[in-house]
Amino acid sequence: MKIRTIDQMDLTGKRTLIRVDFNVPLDKAGAVTDDTRIQAVLPTLRTAAEKGAVILLLSHLGRPKGKTVPEMSLAPVAPRLASLLGKGVRFVPDCVGEAVEKAAASARPGEILLLENVRFHPGEEKNDEAFGRQLAALCDVYVNDAFATAHRGHASNVAVTRFVREKAAGLLLKNEIAFFEKALVSPARPLAAVFGGAKISGKIQAIHNVLGKVDKILIGGAMANTFIAAQGFPVGKSLYEAEMTATAKQVLAEAEGRKVRLYLPVDVVVADRLDASAATKAVPVQEIPDGWLAADVGPATSILFREALQDAKTIVWNGPMGAFELAPFAAGTFALMRALAESDATTIVGGGDTDTALHKAGLFSRMSYVSTGGGAFLELLEGKRLPGIVALEEA
Repeated sequence: MKIRTIDQMDLTGKRTLIRVDFNVPLDKAGAVTDDTRIQAVLPTLRTAAEKGAVILLLSHLGRPKGKTVPEMSLAPVAPRLASLLGKGVRFVPDCVGEAVEKAAASARPGEILLLENVRFHPGEEKNDEAFGRQLAALCDVYVNDAFATAHRGHASNVAVTRFVREKAAGLLLKNEIAFFEKALVSPARPLAAVFGGAKISGKIQAIHNVLGKVDKILIGGAMANTFIAAQGFPVGKSLYEAEMTATAKQVLAEAEGRKVRLYLPVDVVVADRLDASAATKAVPVQEIPDGWLAADVGPATSILFREALQDAKTIVWNGPMGAFELAPFAAGTFALMRALAESDATTIVGGGDTDTALHKAGLFSRMSYVSTGGGAFLELLEGKRLPGIVALEEA
């Protein structure tokens, strides 16, 4: 992907509008409870400050649907960002309009202004050209560093680019692209892809796309139940997609035809209900009892998956192996994480649930790269071009 990046730009004295992803969780008092996404863009912000830019930060928070929702204001993010940067951050209570333009014009090089939630305006999600022009009026340079929203064609990452002459990717977006290309464009081999999560329907395009690129695929989580059913085994009360069993069979046949090793669970942890206090036991996949549900891959599967990944030089993982939010069904996901952490492979992980599980296990820092974008990461795996990135490529 041929895109200019912020480290290649002359920003001296230029008003630089940076699209970031500060869609962070807030507690009832309005305080930030997880600043991972804020920390992810600090290198870009520091680079812009060092280059003498006037920094204007643009983000969304939540889904206010084009209306002002006080509980979704970005105001609480300003003090947390200031604390992380060790310098002041001025909050501006809107993101377009005369007052915002005056604030931007009066700011000095190195100063940081955090603008209010861009989704308070209906033109944002409509990718409205007039709204994009208003955003562009604030700046001399536009920088996109919000990979997590790159799959959305919104005004703050597409329309705005049509009216700003100088545009570039931030360092976070640069890293996301670099690691994705390292994973699927020019990977060290063998290349293994691991898919988990609830539904095959949400990831079937990604599976089809990577079948032509990988050496082996591992499938776990509730989506594996659909493959179990496709092989003619009973799945009890397990979550699965009956309408997708034919598709699952096609995947199995395609993998065989391409000589891609496809690994499915050989055993599962079943429960009489999806509850932390449920009765549980490990059974072979062929023997899921009637009235029980599969909620995690079993111990034999964890061993199988670890062995399958031992020789891999690149591993891409998206989706947990079970209902890890509940302790009785977390072992499979945690075992896979440990296998990746102890691997010599380049490990590239994406997906909100997978990210959460890594934090829960304390293994986040042991991965080579953890993508900040669940939906965007998955769409790249599907082989799609992301609107937010295309807008920079066209520049």
